[in-house]
Amino acid sequence: MDGDPAVESELDSFSLTFPLPYRVAFIVVLAVWGWGLNLHYLYLLKIDVPTLIRYPGRSSSHHPPHHLSVYRLASVLTSVFVFSLLLFWAFTHRNPDLVLAWDWLPLTYLGVLLALFAVPLPRTTGLPRAGRVRLRAMLRRIALGGIAEAKDGKFGDILLADVLTSYAKVLGDLYVALCMFLRTNGSATARPDRGCGGVVVIPVILAIPSLIRLRQCLIEYGRVRRGPIGGSAGWGGQHLANALKYSSAFPVILFSALQRNWAPGSTVIYRLWVAACTVNSLYSFYWDVAKDWDLTLFDGARARNNPELAAFGLRRTLRLGPPGLYYGVVALDFVLRCTWSLKLSPHLDRVADFESSIFVVELLEVMRRWIWVFFRVETEWIRSSNPPVGLGIDDILLGDYQDRYEDED
Repeated sequence: MDGDPAVESELDSFSLTFPLPYRVAFIVVLAVWGWGLNLHYLYLLKIDVPTLIRYPGRSSSHHPPHHLSVYRLASVLTSVFVFSLLLFWAFTHRNPDLVLAWDWLPLTYLGVLLALFAVPLPRTTGLPRAGRVRLRAMLRRIALGGIAEAKDGKFGDILLADVLTSYAKVLGDLYVALCMFLRTNGSATARPDRGCGGVVVIPVILAIPSLIRLRQCLIEYGRVRRGPIGGSAGWGGQHLANALKYSSAFPVILFSALQRNWAPGSTVIYRLWVAACTVNSLYSFYWDVAKDWDLTLFDGARARNNPELAAFGLRRTLRLGPPGLYYGVVALDFVLRCTWSLKLSPHLDRVADFESSIFVVELLEVMRRWIWVFFRVETEWIRSSNPPVGLGIDDILLGDYQDRYEDED
């Protein structure tokens, strides 16, 4: 239990030890380590992630692999994080007044974290320069929902924008910490006030990552419509269906905000919120399995039982592990998809006892997305290595494998 009667009026016990700004920073640093592990394991499987995202390869075999560069950056971020956190503990001793007074220390670390990503540093620092430059360019492009052409790294933009949807709550918490710091007599390390700045701001921040992906899908649909009529990419219905999936997040956010701020006792709003969570979770889960990972669990009986598949309901090629791994990941994805929708419950952020629970839910979503990246990249590698007849690499992104097994018997 997080609540401590001695400080209940000001801070919960969890926030005394691990204030909100440090929780945000921890999840960001964890993401860097996760990306390094993604690159490392896929590298061992001979899956060339840089090629898929159109990132320049190493010019010499003597240069370290990309994952080592990511590990180096993650190590620097972690070292500074640990130093800052230990310093904070040494100065505050879990004393509520001191925790509030030293709020500038975790915010300073967030500033250092931002600088290490955003500021061009000399090569003498030993930190990966090209990767950070590429990340900044991608963030600028996708910030308004833009997306590169396939030859310029479209798949990388898709991966990054999808990852941002899993960090929606983290972005909201970052805003909350800064808002509490800037308001009169406020503190970034106080009990999180997720109504800071008004009742509309947080819902808008939560919606932005899904809005980015929605616009990317509509851009993709427009590109298909402007292409040759009857071309191999079809009429673009797949992109509209994907756009609809991201749109399904908006009712969850809307009804949650209505419950929290305008109609906390409304049974009708609560039921609408539950329905919206159910639709969003199930639709997203279906898309993960059937479209992002090209598994046949939701296809017709003929496709699921095709003897050419590696196992029932999967696909022909499995690069990451045995069939049992895929079944386990599908089950885990279902559970965590449901948990991630429920994170927007208006009741969680009203009770101090749930601060640690909110943090755990955010960590679980980061873990789910980390696992998702493995299987999404594996799927794209298989598609690019074995494209369907008549399709090129530019056409198969986003899963244009329709009827991929029925037509091949």
